[in-house]
Amino acid sequence: MYAIIETGGKQYKVQVGDSLHVEKLNVAAGDSIVFDNVLVVGQEDALTVGTPFVAGAAVKADVVGDGKGKKIIVYKYKSKKTYHKKRGHRQPFTKVTITAIEA
Repeated sequence: MYAIIETGGKQYKVQVGDSLHVEKLNVAAGDSIVFDNVLVVGQEDALTVGTPFVAGAAVKADVVGDGKGKKIIVYKYKSKKTYHKKRGHRQPFTKVTITAIEA
């Protein structure tokens, strides 16, 4: 069984036991969280597609912890001018482990 959930403006295909990084959530490590925005639930022989969400479906997950992603460099430059700007950015994330899919 798998599901496609939406969180943080992104969509993720998940199965029980998967670990993934989602946009930062205000949940402490060790807590559980329920994702209600389930777009699709797929089973061995059936596929349920929501309009836009599947009614009564939920995905439960445990929060492992928070962190920051790999650093990216943002460099702005204008030729023939004395303009350049260098900035770094590390996107915060929350790591979760999927424990159950309820449909």
